[in-house]
This record gives sequence, C-alpha cells and structure tokens, in this order.
Amino acid sequence: MSPRRNHRNARPRPEGRPEDHTRYGLESTETWQGESWVVRQVAGSSGKHYRCPGCDQLIPPGTGHVVAWEQHGTVDDRRHWHRACWNARDRRGTRPQRSRNAPRY
Repeated sequence: MSPRRNHRNARPRPEGRPEDHTRYGLESTETWQGESWVVRQVAGSSGKHYRCPGCDQLIPPGTGHVVAWEQHGTVDDRRHWHRACWNARDRRGTRPQRSRNAPRY
C-alpha cells in the first residue's frame, strides 16, 4: 500500500482577518447587567489555575473556558469563567452562598 498523500484544501483562504479576530481567539461583545463585556473563548493551554466567579470553583490548566472583561476595563479586570457558568450567569449570582463547613475548592 502506498503512503497517504496530503491534498491541498480546495477552499481559498480569506485575505484578511475578521475585525474581531485577534491573536488569541475570537472576541465578541455581549451586554450583561447594562454593561458591554468583551468575551473571548480560550482553549486553556496555559499552566495556571483560575477561579471561576460564577461557581467559585477552580478551572484547572488545559480546560477550555471563557475570559470576560468590561469593554472599557483594564487587563486586571479580566475574569475567567467556565463556559457553562458564563452561559448561566443570569440564573446564578457571582458568589454562591455555602455553608460554613463546605470546602473552598
């Protein structure tokens, strides 16, 4: 059997990038609680742990998640959310109540 040949993709590549395409992923602007938020989907390739403000749980390294910040905010205002928590942000608060004996992870 002969080796597989790689064929060129028949679709032409676009000349330029879309306006909302950045080096790190696609950004979109969403309105939440009367403010504009910039939302970026990330693959989770960094080696850091992040704490989701929606569920107060850790986002382990390598897990895909959402980075959101106010449109006119600074770099320090970015928050890393689980995708499900970001989609359910209207149904849950940013700091869930838990009992005194519950673990913090």
